[in-house]
Amino acid sequence: MSALVQTVEAQPLLSVQGLTKHFPARNGRIVHAVEDVSFDVQRGSTVGLVGESGSGKTTAGRALLRLVEPTGGKALFDGVDLFSLSSRDMRAYRQKLQIVFQDPFSSLNPRMRVAAIIGEALDARGFPRGKKRAERVAELLTLVGLSPDHASRYPHEFSGGQRQRIGIARALAVEPQFIVADEPVSALDVSVQAQVLNLFGDLQRKLGLTLLFIAHDLSVVEYLCDEVVVMYLGRVMERGPSRLVYAAPRHPYTKALLATAPVPDPTRRRSHIPLHGDIPSPIDPPSGCVFRTRCPEAIAACAETVPPVEPVGGGHHVACIRHNEKMSDWSLK
Repeated sequence: MSALVQTVEAQPLLSVQGLTKHFPARNGRIVHAVEDVSFDVQRGSTVGLVGESGSGKTTAGRALLRLVEPTGGKALFDGVDLFSLSSRDMRAYRQKLQIVFQDPFSSLNPRMRVAAIIGEALDARGFPRGKKRAERVAELLTLVGLSPDHASRYPHEFSGGQRQRIGIARALAVEPQFIVADEPVSALDVSVQAQVLNLFGDLQRKLGLTLLFIAHDLSVVEYLCDEVVVMYLGRVMERGPSRLVYAAPRHPYTKALLATAPVPDPTRRRSHIPLHGDIPSPIDPPSGCVFRTRCPEAIAACAETVPPVEPVGGGHHVACIRHNEKMSDWSLK
């Protein structure tokens, strides 16, 4: 294989570079929702974007699709910067880029039958009406584990998990390459969460999808994601292959998130790493490292400089000025 072919194959489907999103607030102040976020998503892989409520992960996901307009940065999709496209040109990319929303109750029009909900997406593709459309709707419903007979029903006739499957079917109707799944299981019961997560995994294998999976719980995406990006107050704290981030987290915030995640084995426990206080306001974020006000390992230098996201080996990156020092033992006990 030539070096040129190898280089092309190694290019990520999506490369996010310095994504920034600010919102105006009262008295001329600024909400720093997302600050200088960078990561890559390889073709056919799943990247988990994880953090507490208020970390900026949902805003980042929506900014990538330009559902909210980014303030700065680049999002190279197959080499094309989505942020530089006109509104008309961006519409042409909507077929390639889709989103599954968090709330399956409010993301579906209650006045429309399932066939019409999915049919709206098919209209965007110029899909013909009639028998072929009905067959395509039935095919999509079957693909997400529902019955073709469900096409004639309204959203209120379904459970939360079934509604989320309808939302997934709608996203798949345009045959996208890339899907942002914005906390798609957070509103569901635990048993239903597992079913929907398994569905995403099955669909990725069958259709070759590329996923950005947004969640607030690291344990939810542990087995689904190839890579993990941990955000706090709009910034990336740590990112890298899942096997490294879960086995040997380097940032104190990642350790704290993992320590609070449930462990299915009752004989094993993670040591507790306390997180005191609440996440600060994005209108007035702390100086230096934004996590320092809650960090159990913060030192005076943490208030002076915003730590860059630096490599620590094996594709693992961390934004912590102490990442080269020996960290406290976080391992399972």
